[in-house]
Amino acid sequence: MKFTPTFSKTRISLVLVSLIAGINGCSKEPATETQAITEEKSPASSVAYVTRQDAGVSVIDLATMQVIKEFDVKAVSPRGLGVTDDGKKLIVATRENESISVIDTATGEVLQQIAVGKNPEFVRISGNYAFISSEPSAVGGPPPKPGEKPAEEEDEDEDAEPARIAVVDLAQGKKIRDIVGGPETEGIEFSADGKNLVITNEADNTVTVHNIEDGSLVKTIHTHEHGDRPRGIKVSPDGNTYLATLEYGNKFMVLDKDFNFVRTVDTGETPYGIAYDTKGERIFVATNKQKALQVFDAKTYEKLKDIPTGNRCWHFTFTPDDKQILLACGKSDAVFVIDAEKLEVTKQIEVKDMPWGIVTYPKSMGSLDKK
Repeated sequence: MKFTPTFSKTRISLVLVSLIAGINGCSKEPATETQAITEEKSPASSVAYVTRQDAGVSVIDLATMQVIKEFDVKAVSPRGLGVTDDGKKLIVATRENESISVIDTATGEVLQQIAVGKNPEFVRISGNYAFISSEPSAVGGPPPKPGEKPAEEEDEDEDAEPARIAVVDLAQGKKIRDIVGGPETEGIEFSADGKNLVITNEADNTVTVHNIEDGSLVKTIHTHEHGDRPRGIKVSPDGNTYLATLEYGNKFMVLDKDFNFVRTVDTGETPYGIAYDTKGERIFVATNKQKALQVFDAKTYEKLKDIPTGNRCWHFTFTPDDKQILLACGKSDAVFVIDAEKLEVTKQIEVKDMPWGIVTYPKSMGSLDKK
């Protein structure tokens, strides 16, 4: 026998009244679950983090393009930085105390400082692991004049400490091992298959490929005949191409998926940060002394445009929606905002004390990070 429920008119009326009251009551709550999810994903929750080499970290609200807070990293000379996949921690390399600062992004509190090695610079994050390049024997300075020996040759020390990539387990909160790089490691990129690290070594003019698991050297690519001082490094979104900027060659070098040399492409003076757009259709290069962000076609390598910028612009990032580019210009005390479609500067955000690196959360394509 089939059971069919019956309700009196009075009972139906009471149920309807209760439902209406419940709906009205909910409408007076600060936010429903749906509203909370919408707010969490809204542009207002998207931010950019900018290291200031003479200070700390500035936080930019990407909805308003204004600095909304500052983080004290509890150390001197912050440079490279990266954000964890969940956005809860910011990892900042601090030169003077040879460490990274692990920062709670919600509170700005420094949770921990972890020693990683002398002169730490780039930071890249993969899962629970941070990879930080260091330059214990760095000399820096301008390129040698014609006929002169590089400064590193004049001051050569056989006992000079080799550069390393520190591997930090963020869950354990400690450095677990090192990968030995060239004399001065600089940029770090993950290979497309995630098995290797691709590293630029500016002092000996090489790009080296290392196995992530055991640190072994997989391949060495010499750059001197094409240009010196490799710095920026980036893999294409499809994983078929790697690019390395040659700062003292005014070029970027193109390698194939197996790290074989393909060609070089001329750039403006002293290129550094480099990245593709998310679709892999265009290549963007920050040229320091040229004072421009240059744009190239990723298939033909034809230069599409020079976007005039500021002084000592090294690193940049797209916004999470890919509509804008933020370029940190250290000696202009500014972050330049660029329309990624029109390729025009739309705004300058004042960020004092030598802005160095910039990344976003949610994560975006850029010279220091990748979606």
